[in-house]
Amino acid sequence: MNFRKRRHDEPEINLIPFIDVLLVVLIFLMLSTTFNQLTQIQITLPSADTEKQSAAADTLTLGIQADGRYSLNQQALSPASVAGIQAALQAAKAGPQTVLVIAADQNVRHQLVVSAMEAARRSGMSRVTFAAQSSAAAKDKASDKRSGGK
Repeated sequence: MNFRKRRHDEPEINLIPFIDVLLVVLIFLMLSTTFNQLTQIQITLPSADTEKQSAAADTLTLGIQADGRYSLNQQALSPASVAGIQAALQAAKAGPQTVLVIAADQNVRHQLVVSAMEAARRSGMSRVTFAAQSSAAAKDKASDKRSGGK
């Protein structure tokens, strides 16, 4: 008769296979994951090499300054909103064949240009274009800034 107490071995968790499986899963995830970087695109506003087109009689010029002020044919618009621009365009008797030239400063917020386009759409204008400076004028302006300007 064996009266000795049996020794109960405590169960042991072997970590080596667990680490091996985790390493394989980690390598799989690293290889199958695509990394997307959100980068900001630097945009240079366009300059045109073409000659200046002659202004047609039915052309309106909407100027947008960097501080958010609008002007229609060199006349300042007091309500700087979509409704105010729409009223000014309708008061100028802008028809569907009238061309609206948007001359926006290079530092103007994009929303101000979109507001101007929305006002043109609401007033029934379908012909909208943007003003660009010639490459030579852009170079002259840049050299003036470097030399101290006038």
